Amino acid sequence: MERREIRESGVDAVYWRPVRDALAELVTELSPEDIEQLLDTPPDPSLGDVAFPTFRLAKERRRPPAEIARTIAEALSARGFSARADGGYVNVALPRTAAVRDILRETAAPDFARFSWGAGKRVVIDMSSPNIAKPFGVGHLRSTVIGQAIRNLLLRARYEVLRVNHIGDWGTQFGKLMAAYAMWGIPEGASDKIRAYLELYVRFHEEAERRPELEDEGRRWFKRLEDGDPQARKLWRMFVDESLKEFMRIYDRLGVSFEYILGESFYNDQIPGVLEEVRAKGLLEESEGAFVVRLGDDLPPALLLKSDGTTLYLTRDLATALYRKNVLGGDLLLYVVGREQSLHFEQLRGVLRRMGYPWADAIVHVPFGLLRFGGKKLSTRRGRVIFLEEVLDEAKARALQILEEKSPHLADKEGVAEAIGVGAVIFNDLRQSRLHDIDFDMEEALSFEGETGPYVQYTYARAKSLFRRAGAACEEALADVLPDVRAIAGDRGWELLKLVAAYPRAVRKGIELYEPSAVARHILDVAKAFNRYYQEERILVEDPEERRAKLALVARVARVLADGLDVLGLKVLEEI
Repeated sequence: MERREIRESGVDAVYWRPVRDALAELVTELSPEDIEQLLDTPPDPSLGDVAFPTFRLAKERRRPPAEIARTIAEALSARGFSARADGGYVNVALPRTAAVRDILRETAAPDFARFSWGAGKRVVIDMSSPNIAKPFGVGHLRSTVIGQAIRNLLLRARYEVLRVNHIGDWGTQFGKLMAAYAMWGIPEGASDKIRAYLELYVRFHEEAERRPELEDEGRRWFKRLEDGDPQARKLWRMFVDESLKEFMRIYDRLGVSFEYILGESFYNDQIPGVLEEVRAKGLLEESEGAFVVRLGDDLPPALLLKSDGTTLYLTRDLATALYRKNVLGGDLLLYVVGREQSLHFEQLRGVLRRMGYPWADAIVHVPFGLLRFGGKKLSTRRGRVIFLEEVLDEAKARALQILEEKSPHLADKEGVAEAIGVGAVIFNDLRQSRLHDIDFDMEEALSFEGETGPYVQYTYARAKSLFRRAGAACEEALADVLPDVRAIAGDRGWELLKLVAAYPRAVRKGIELYEPSAVARHILDVAKAFNRYYQEERILVEDPEERRAKLALVARVARVLADGLDVLGLKVLEEI
């Protein structure tokens, strides 16, 4: 995604702006945007409020960072700033009262943590994409919730976003399932047909280890499906319809929907034309009976047709990419798919480049690591699959048990437990870098203490409870332009305000890196800081001006927590 020439929003830019502008005059080698990208908050508040690292500048000037830092600090001090050099950093303490006013004004603005660089651009996100005839396992959770969070982030930069669920409804695995169904069937009156299909699929692979000829039978069934055989098509349609019913139930619980649900089969009619185009451009070569496109020395040849004439994932993804570009009008095509598919997307881009499409680089693979339970990767073939619905049910049940103990008189405990339980599962994923492998621990994920979704949801509810107790409206406190900010300009209030003010920076980072954890980590920091403030400061004091100032701060904390939870796909709970 392209960089912007100027930063359009973000209160960090506002209360850092005097420092940035002064540095821009002193450091001519860097643009104002470059400088602002380098600005950060010192790890120790006693060092100041804004830190400028000189290491990049040291390379430009070929001088020691510490020497450059001293020179810049002296120049800033001469301009009236409270600046000091600490190693290779210039640390600046801001005039607090003015900075507090700036933050209060900007955090009340309608466009707080909103950007506009995506206006007029369309992004197509490939996300979730479970396989037909298999239960919705936790293995598809990551693509679903990461994709949804990225969509929510992109909306904050005014992109138009189309979510596409590329259902896995085609391929040789369906031939295997059809062969298994034809040989063994499922129990008459089976209440859970999807599980019965999974058991057939697992049984097929177990039997195939002893009888390798079953693999050939599976391939024959899939060829029948591709050729339009009525019996094969009837079985396939049955598998698809039953599966979609289950998927919709899960998506409803996760709060996820799609602009398009287009299975791999949707592109079948387009594949012959794509293959003909590749052939007409002289790119398709025969190799041991199969047909490939050679991609040079850096990548292995891209296999598009097997020797038996069947297509592959790559063949179908070529047709898919062309459809998303030419029909859906995607300026950017994101694929939220596991990192093990990195080679696949390199080959996809490589084939499109060889076909003469300059937009091939608009295809962006957004990889993620594994989700493990008990340290094991999940595998459907071996039957080691954990059903997401069971995980969500258990999370809800445990959340309900906690609420019965902590909040026995809470209204709609069932609904709140669902929001907490599902939110805990989602947040456990998104608080960690998407590239990391994740070991899921239910007890840890549901804790109301620590780095969890329930902790952030509870903190928001705690903040809102102050307004109910005060008989005040959060919206009015958010819009309040305070005549006196001294009550929140002390060290505790200032540290919390700086975190609130830095929220747009986290949103921007999440957008630019397709990294929802940037927002998750930030709202965790805000929640922790607010809970410290709540414990150490009396907020609902008698003095009306002090109470007014503190509620204005709490309103901004609530705004950031609510927006962050919304980005991540968690429900915002007014009361827990």
